[in-house]
Formats: sequence, C-alpha cells, structure tokens
Amino acid sequence: MKVGLYFGTFNPIHIGHLAIANHMAEYSDLDAIWMVVTPHNPFKKKNSLLDNHHRYQMVMIATETYDKISPSNIEFNLPQPNYTVNTLAYLQEKYPKYEFCLIMGEDNLKSLHKWKNYELILQHHDIYVYPRISEGTIAHQFENHPKIHPVDAPIMEISSTFIRKAIKANKNIKPLLPAEVWQYIDEMNFYRK
Repeated sequence: MKVGLYFGTFNPIHIGHLAIANHMAEYSDLDAIWMVVTPHNPFKKKNSLLDNHHRYQMVMIATETYDKISPSNIEFNLPQPNYTVNTLAYLQEKYPKYEFCLIMGEDNLKSLHKWKNYELILQHHDIYVYPRISEGTIAHQFENHPKIHPVDAPIMEISSTFIRKAIKANKNIKPLLPAEVWQYIDEMNFYRK
C-alpha cells in the first residue's frame, strides 16, 4: 500500500487542505492519504496554535466521509522537536509493508535542501508536489529528480492564518471550512480572542 503523508498544523483544517488531499487520493497512484497533524513544538511559544487534540479532532471530523483520507496523530508521541526524517523512519518500522511518500507544496520543495537529512528522505521516499504561488526558486538538484513528482493539482490560496484572522474579525468564513469543522470552532469559541 502506497501512503501519502500530508503534514500540517491544520490550525484549522480548511477546504483547501481537503481539495489537495482529495486530488492526491483521486489523481495519483497513492492508495491512501494520511493527514499528519504536527504537534505543538514545546520550545516555541505560539498562542494561536490550538492544542493537539483539538486540531486532530477537526481533521477527524473533516475527513470522516472520505474513504482514502484519514487523520494521523503519529507525531504526538514522538520526541520533540520532531523531524520528518525521524517520523518516516518510525512509520517504516511500524508499517514495514507500506510505502510512505511525502505530499508537499512547491513552497516547501524550495526549502527542502535545508531539511534535516533531506538526502536520506529522497533516497527512500517519493515526494508528490502540488503547485503553490510563492517566492524563490527550486534548487537545481530537485529539478527532474526521479523521486520528485509534480502533481497538476488545483492551486489553493486559502490559508489557516487568513481564516483565524477572519474569525477574530467576526467575518463569515463558513464557505472556507467543512460545515462540521466550522460548527466545532464555533461551539468551542476558537480563534475569537
């Protein structure tokens, strides 16, 4: 089984995340997409980041009706600060029959050469890249790389930051969130302060 790992804080998860995950599930050779909720880094002070379990809950609610997409809290119990290379090693050991791939935006590919042990990641894992409008260029060593697969997914210019600011400003952003996620945020009174 070929699993695409889509990492994010998902603070909150929105329709852009789902559109990309669903596109990967339907239009690539990936059998499943795991939305990996990245934990709050205890060394960083980030007041706007909801607790891990709330963000995981929202991803669970958002992906309930998708057969190929599921939430993952695999990083919650790994040592912090965590690096993708460590998560991949852990997953490979835990699920030896699975083939794990990374899903990332083009903006992340531009900084991949700064990741811890990125060469090791590229040696053992394919990377599926969806388009993003961003500054900078892709490092020469990643152009036409056999392990890097650009995917012609829709460009989604929705950000969780925008959504949080809009909620704080008392704007109606319901169309940008799955209905159940909006309900959860509203009931829990998140992002208003």
